Amino acid sequence: MSNLGYFGAGDRIQLTDPKGKLYSFTITPGKEWHTHKGWITHDDLIGMPEGSVVSTTAGLKFTAFKPLLADYVLTMPRGATIVYPKDAAMIIGVADIYPGARVLEAGVGSGALTMSLLRATGPTGKVHSVERRADFADNARSNVDAYFEGAPANWSLVVGDLQDQEFDSEYDRVVLDMLAPWRCVDIAARALRPGGVFLAYVATTTQLSATAEALKEDGRFTEPESSETLVRGWHHEGLAVRPQQRMIGHTGFLIQSRRMAPGVEVLARRRRPAKGAYGVSED
Repeated sequence: MSNLGYFGAGDRIQLTDPKGKLYSFTITPGKEWHTHKGWITHDDLIGMPEGSVVSTTAGLKFTAFKPLLADYVLTMPRGATIVYPKDAAMIIGVADIYPGARVLEAGVGSGALTMSLLRATGPTGKVHSVERRADFADNARSNVDAYFEGAPANWSLVVGDLQDQEFDSEYDRVVLDMLAPWRCVDIAARALRPGGVFLAYVATTTQLSATAEALKEDGRFTEPESSETLVRGWHHEGLAVRPQQRMIGHTGFLIQSRRMAPGVEVLARRRRPAKGAYGVSED
């Protein structure tokens, strides 16, 4: 691995053309990266500082940087739909993932969220991931190992159902990205320490409702709170400042709650339910 701020053999490099199109590859001595207008020799990139402008043999220019994590996850091989950077950032904030935290993750997919969790918990933390599908687990392991240039020492990954695992108040955070997180509320309660955070990432309102009701009925969690994040970029060219025509709209909902102390009854939320919230009365 190279020094910070400079490219070295084995580093991932991201090239951006004047139109904003991104290209990414790993610097490998002796190789060449070809375009429709010439090529770039990998050896010429080694030792070059980030933020340089590089040219192909035909004069096509690119800006060169090491990819940010958000860039990496959008271009890495996928076995499942990824957790988008905007949602991963919110998960880290909303679930309060901190250096040294012990995190239980279920539903690894392609490993995008796993990487954010590992970076947030740091070397003193722990991330234990559970994935039902072996092919997803293999792809996630490959992506994570490639990003961190080797398997992180504080990460473990098992293939199987979360409900089949055994835990005893050993985690600070539980983060679920799966089709039916409401089925895992009980195991999450057993895995979390008092005060720990439960967070689920779901795509539909049906999943959101089922998870919220499961948390309320369980009796070991606080009143759940839910949100979604919409990101809209802006175009700025002189005085022509306007929203971009494309935006990252709905990708998923976050629902979070906190583990109560053992044997403590949850205080009822004083709120009048909306008319029809629990179906039509037969009276």
